[in-house]
Amino acid sequence: MTPVLPALAGGLIAIGILGIVLGLRQTAEPPRQRRMARGRRVAVTSRTRMLLLVGVGLGILGWVITGWVLALVIAPVAVIGLPALLGAPPAATQISRLEAMEEWTRSLSGVLTVGIGLEQALVATLRSTPAPISPEVSRLVGRLRARWDTETALRAFADELDDATGDLIAANLILGARRRGAGLASVLEGLAESVAADVRARRQVEADRAKPRATARWVTLISASVLVVLALSGQYVEPYATAIGQVILVVLLSAYVGTLIWMRRMATGKPLPRFLEARPDAVATP
Repeated sequence: MTPVLPALAGGLIAIGILGIVLGLRQTAEPPRQRRMARGRRVAVTSRTRMLLLVGVGLGILGWVITGWVLALVIAPVAVIGLPALLGAPPAATQISRLEAMEEWTRSLSGVLTVGIGLEQALVATLRSTPAPISPEVSRLVGRLRARWDTETALRAFADELDDATGDLIAANLILGARRRGAGLASVLEGLAESVAADVRARRQVEADRAKPRATARWVTLISASVLVVLALSGQYVEPYATAIGQVILVVLLSAYVGTLIWMRRMATGKPLPRFLEARPDAVATP
């Protein structure tokens, strides 16, 4: 049996594993973007195309130098998959959004202390809204200016934030819109303090999680460098050039990738479930 067929079979296994990994990965897109993407074909980014070209080029180079047909598959998979597995999870983006919610809530509380109404206070905070939640606040203000019911606009706002903390903020604002009484500013100030404490705790957790990720990144880099050097200059990896050796190599690399996936899933926290649902008449745009 020629080594080409087993190598191609091993390559197909590697591609299948990569497809499973990419399919199980959660996206960090806002809910509005996720809704717009439903039913549409997902476009490949320019960065992914560039990485694919680099991986194919490295695979062809490795095949020419070592004679490993499997290099045509290993190189593109490694170039595209390893940054996704070893990169930082979307927790930093989530923490930034939480911090923005805390800052916006504190700003809204300060505006309410001057005695204006809730709707006017929401409009007044638009210019000072932090960038991570600026699109959501802008659409909220647009709905209020379009004479939307305040509660309906706030429910749509919470649906766009798609976060348990956002639900908590929106729920307090909805209660304030219903009762129209004093004390909402102090409630929002206390809520902002609670969110700030949550942000500090999450930053500490992410700092602890970054240490094993850095260790795995260095171990992977060193292992890949040693494998490349041995494949180019040593006789240690000559058995992997055979048909059975190529299949064994795929199994070993797949086991290593599986370990990286396992580590990443353990280090990825699950978001708290939402408790505030949008009404059927609340749409995504004003």
